[in-house]
Amino acid sequence: MKTLIENLKLWMAEEDIKEQELMKNHTTFRVGGPARLFLSIRSGDVLAKVVSYLSEYNIPYFVLGNGSNLLVPDCGYPGVILYLEKEFSYIKREDNILIAGGAALLSQIAGSALKAGLTGLEFAAGIPGTIGGGTVMNAGAYGGELAQVITKVQVMDERGEIVTLEKEQLEFGYRNSIFKKKPYIILEVTMKLTTGVYEEIHKKMKEYQSARKEKQPLEFPSAGSTFKRPPNHFAGKLIMDAGLRGVCVGDAQVSEKHCGFVINRGNATAEDIITLMKKIQETVKEKFGVELEPEVIRLEE
Repeated sequence: MKTLIENLKLWMAEEDIKEQELMKNHTTFRVGGPARLFLSIRSGDVLAKVVSYLSEYNIPYFVLGNGSNLLVPDCGYPGVILYLEKEFSYIKREDNILIAGGAALLSQIAGSALKAGLTGLEFAAGIPGTIGGGTVMNAGAYGGELAQVITKVQVMDERGEIVTLEKEQLEFGYRNSIFKKKPYIILEVTMKLTTGVYEEIHKKMKEYQSARKEKQPLEFPSAGSTFKRPPNHFAGKLIMDAGLRGVCVGDAQVSEKHCGFVINRGNATAEDIITLMKKIQETVKEKFGVELEPEVIRLEE
């Protein structure tokens, strides 16, 4: 690791290289131990050098977005976290096309669409993640999903080379995409929207945001919906009908407001959350024969 850090200093400012950075400060669950290295990446050139080096020496790495769908273990992560800084969070408009850097927040992109009178991203206004993370999981809500608007994605492969993938190459599915199985880093996402009426777009966004506030436990740390929607069912209803509303493991709890959310009541550990998730899966399987698949990404040790 010492050799790695010395090489990194050839490409990066020393203050952008942090050792033993606590990941609970970078996830919306507010849990997670230290990352061996946490790198703030400020340019594509630096990213290419770092990624090719890590790949060559088989050093594990993970690209962090807003940490809104991530569960990091209490022992932390023994690899390298790559955090794309503000240089990767731009938003540009060309007529009805929005082009966003991989680190741009979905809420800000939706706000840019509103300002431009473009419809198609209303559902994204309250999603807390980045466009990069959202593209990986084909984020969606209220009947909308990113696959409906994305036309192409610019990525960096493990050799540090830049590739453009067209929509038909992205293999979008429910909470799924090619990025779940390929080690691509999303640099830029192009979205095609439709000209709309500002007042109508704004009204729909406010309706969705009001619904979120009313139905979701936004006052507590969480990672959003904990489980994917199983075929012909709703995860939250299954969990509620299994009698798990409000059930706790330590300070991790099945939300009483929305049973599809596991929340951190203040001092939960990652192990509390993992144990509660397993209990939910086992109980729902026993009572209804339905397998609940986590939507939350678990960063393995």
